Amino acid sequence: MQNKLHAILKQYWGYDSFRSLQEEIMLSVLDGKDSLALLPTGGGKSLCFQIPALAKEGICIVVSPLIALMKDQVENLNRRGIKAIAITSGLRKKEIDILLDNCIYGKVKFLYVSPERLKHDLFIERFKRMNVNLIAIDEAHCVSQWGYDFRPPYLEIKKLKEYHPNVPFLALTATATKEVVKDIQIQLGFKKKNVYKKSFYRSNLQYVVLKEEDTLSAMLRVVKNVKGSGIVYVRTRRDTMEIARILTSQRISATHYHAGLSIEERSKKQKDWQGNKTRIIVSTNAFGMGIDKPDVRFVVNLGAPDSLEAYFQEAGRAGRDERKAYGVLIVTDKDKLDLSERINRQFPSKETIKKVYYAICNHLRIAIGAGLELQASIDYAEIGKSFGLKPIEVASSFPFLERAGYFSISDPINNSSSLKFLIDGKNLYNFQLRQKKYDPIIQLLLRTYGGLFDGAIRIKEKDIALRLKTSNNEVRKLLHELHELEVLEYNQVTNLPILTFLQPRIEQKNIRISPDIYENRKNLAIKKMNAAVDYAFNNTTCRNVTLLTYFDDETAKDCGKCDVCLANKKAIDLTDNEFEILEKRIIEVLKVKNYTPRDLIEQLRKNNSKEEILSVLKWMLENECLKIDSLNVIRIL
Repeated sequence: MQNKLHAILKQYWGYDSFRSLQEEIMLSVLDGKDSLALLPTGGGKSLCFQIPALAKEGICIVVSPLIALMKDQVENLNRRGIKAIAITSGLRKKEIDILLDNCIYGKVKFLYVSPERLKHDLFIERFKRMNVNLIAIDEAHCVSQWGYDFRPPYLEIKKLKEYHPNVPFLALTATATKEVVKDIQIQLGFKKKNVYKKSFYRSNLQYVVLKEEDTLSAMLRVVKNVKGSGIVYVRTRRDTMEIARILTSQRISATHYHAGLSIEERSKKQKDWQGNKTRIIVSTNAFGMGIDKPDVRFVVNLGAPDSLEAYFQEAGRAGRDERKAYGVLIVTDKDKLDLSERINRQFPSKETIKKVYYAICNHLRIAIGAGLELQASIDYAEIGKSFGLKPIEVASSFPFLERAGYFSISDPINNSSSLKFLIDGKNLYNFQLRQKKYDPIIQLLLRTYGGLFDGAIRIKEKDIALRLKTSNNEVRKLLHELHELEVLEYNQVTNLPILTFLQPRIEQKNIRISPDIYENRKNLAIKKMNAAVDYAFNNTTCRNVTLLTYFDDETAKDCGKCDVCLANKKAIDLTDNEFEILEKRIIEVLKVKNYTPRDLIEQLRKNNSKEEILSVLKWMLENECLKIDSLNVIRIL
């Protein structure tokens, strides 16, 4: 089987050998074992499921959190002649039917789906009939309730084992603490613990923290001094536009990116940046997951991160080609206060959470005991204004009510409007005869879209408006009128989150928010915040050591090149070159003979001071280049 894996690697990717741990992970899943792979960003995680899936008959199901990530991997596989598809929310029911049939009867090797898709009966019924050889869970930290990006729908994944109990799971992530590693395996129902972990150390990535009040000037220095492509991460959508404007005013090619842009805009901006038509992309954290661009030379974060998990993944998008790259964090003293305030906003009081539940129910006019399975779009600002609450209080209360099981929240179900006829063909014809005003649009709908009597069909108002030679607003007006007349059901596209009630409304006094949902999570958030503050403002510990220790990486040692390590070297009046020369001289002397520290200093005193020699010796011992035995003799490791 190993020969087959190597043959597939060479045939489709052109490589002669695997990276560290890749082959062991592949052999584990081919042996039918549930496996968790912890590999650093850019460490080749996707190959760990793609190659073993190609080595066996059947299809691999890939559960992935972002549409952009799915599309990117599907395009890459199809370019290599490997049949892969993704089921996304923009597809019509008939299209999904055909794609799922192809997964059963066709030659599809990879099916990419979101965790939300796993709850749909349409998917489950087809999944039962598929010849599945592997289930891969990308960005697996989302499975854990203690991960930095928990998504409740990921908990549905374990149910897939009910239909294909002998198919192994392969969970993959680039960031996970000890607690998250344990929780992932529990939530996915691993039969045995089975973790493959590669050191997160990136030798080519240089971490730098700049503490400066003028953060814009610091950012511009980095951008101007480091050549090549880069990412600048900021907090708000407004900041993405402002920083991109500042960069372009300095004749630096830049664009902005955030989740509020249309799919078309985001796609174009991403492609221009990936194709190096745009040098720098300024974004919120909505950008980057799964993006395959190896030549990013720097990632700049303006402001201290909420967690080291998020920062490590964002900074890790630099230097995937294993050439020198920089992860630069720019902070001010105000960031400490901002992080603390963020915790307070993220965790409103329990009394506020209960008030939000009351406000939502009253806003939707739901009586006590009613509302089960009701769906509605939610406008935080509108609810807040109506009930004397701040929009941020409304938004931050939702996750707690969702985890407590009162309702679920999801992003807009689709990126296009939908409609279906509520009356049959005969009654519709009679309506057209009576209401001539609506006849043109009804005729166009019937000619353009099939299945309107069977279920909701995705439509585009602009296409309808173009054919009717009218405006988009006029089309929406007509459709809303037909909706009010109960001729059809029209759901206009919305960017608002969708709320679904999971149980009937209860009295406000009976709402229960358990410690596991609230207090434990708040304590964890504070712990993560303190770790982020320590990384940003501690000037004594190597940045690499701080990061790797947080992720329980036992290989952590001083990198010798972050801002802290460089400052320590300068403290003894040695340049980087002088430091390296003395380090090499120590090795050369010890290769001839082992010495005690005192005798070694005497051997080297001709060209360096005692303080300089001791400082370099200390660094070499701490980084396990040398060791001292029980007789106080220094030896080379």
